[in-house]
Amino acid sequence: MAEHTSSSITIEAAPAEVMGVIADFARYPEWTGEVKQAEVLSKDAEGRAEQVRLVLDAGAIKDDHTLKYTWDGPHKVSWSLVKSQMLRALDGSYALAAAPGGHTEVTYQLTVDVKIPMLGMIKRKAEKVIIDRALAGLKKRVESGTAAGTADGAEKA
Repeated sequence: MAEHTSSSITIEAAPAEVMGVIADFARYPEWTGEVKQAEVLSKDAEGRAEQVRLVLDAGAIKDDHTLKYTWDGPHKVSWSLVKSQMLRALDGSYALAAAPGGHTEVTYQLTVDVKIPMLGMIKRKAEKVIIDRALAGLKKRVESGTAAGTADGAEKA
């Protein structure tokens, strides 16, 4: 398996609130700079998104891809690539852990493999940029209070 990149951030909110934002795919274009469109294609037996189509514009990487999501309890979600125009692999996860003071430690792990040749060092730098932007956007979204309400497909606490 290819090397992965990961990073963590502490968000001033309970894990259920953070996961609610993560699971609200329809609103990704509002807080993630790279995702321009998100469409839930299928849901699991619990009503959580199972396959999601995302239109991405991350500068050098522009893509229309579908991801398969696996929900591991209320505090972890993983995804893997189903189909893509530009990517060979896109595997990642958000893992949430309760932290003191009602906060949540969020760890984002990501492995990207593009169809075009790219040096490993450049690829890992791109993964780091994607992760850091996503975590900063998630933190801002959750802490701003604009994530009110539980999203369709979000796991209820």
